[in-house]
Amino acid sequence: MAKIADIRAKSPDDLNVLLVELRKEQFNLRFQRATGQTEGVGRVRKVRREIAQVKTILAEKQSSAALS
Repeated sequence: MAKIADIRAKSPDDLNVLLVELRKEQFNLRFQRATGQTEGVGRVRKVRREIAQVKTILAEKQSSAALS
């Protein structure tokens, strides 16, 4: 799991790329759970939280850019 400081240091383009990767991983984990192949159940929760963190930081950066 990435630290918040590491996520905040990234540019908006990097955050968008990270968001796409996390969503792909979330899809794969959901697919594994549906087929009964899941080994790490806690990973689903961690990925959801990371997606939320990235989206929040992206929104903060966009709102601060709009104010500037």
